[in-house]
Amino acid sequence: MTSPRIVLLHATPVAIDPVLAAFAQGWPEAELVNLLDDALSADRAREADLGEEMIERFVTFARYGHRIGADGLLVTCSAFGPAIERAAAVLPVPVLKPNEAMFEAALAQGDRIGMLATFAPSIGTMEDEFAEESARLRPSAALTTVLVPDAIDLLRKGDADTHNRLVAQAAPRLGGMDAVMLAHFSTSRAAPLVRERLEVPVLTAPGAAVAKMKRLVTGAQAAA
Repeated sequence: MTSPRIVLLHATPVAIDPVLAAFAQGWPEAELVNLLDDALSADRAREADLGEEMIERFVTFARYGHRIGADGLLVTCSAFGPAIERAAAVLPVPVLKPNEAMFEAALAQGDRIGMLATFAPSIGTMEDEFAEESARLRPSAALTTVLVPDAIDLLRKGDADTHNRLVAQAAPRLGGMDAVMLAHFSTSRAAPLVRERLEVPVLTAPGAAVAKMKRLVTGAQAAA
């Protein structure tokens, strides 16, 4: 039996290593294909809202992933929620948002959920997606988001250590939460330092996404 082919749709290169590490741990048998269009992230940062032109551009990107044989598509950038929904509606394979599995896990922890974000244009769509998930799973839940400015710019320049330190320094602002989420795949590399600052569960997107994708494609559970 051939391994399922999972196409990873990246809008920034800093998301690639965290998701590859998550697959290596949780689903090493999957055949991974990386598609990167880093202009998507740059152009999204210039738009206050996700417009129709960019939505269609993203759907075209996803269609190409399907045409090259994807059994599932995992998006690793959190700023394209409505575009991912559009792609999921038109493609016959699972198309997974980067954070939906993490949201589900966080909502299982309680009502007070915190989120540390580094890419401001993604926050609006992520908060909308969280509201949809909480309405379905835990209507009493509330989300508090803290933006860590400059961190992602440093990461893109290769300074992961300072990125991680800045994210960890912001973490105590969410110390009263039932769970704290690291908003982006790229942010997950700061998890060890954030966990040193907090006594609540700290959740990352890549591992949860891999587990859900494996379940959707094969019906099996990913390794912990």
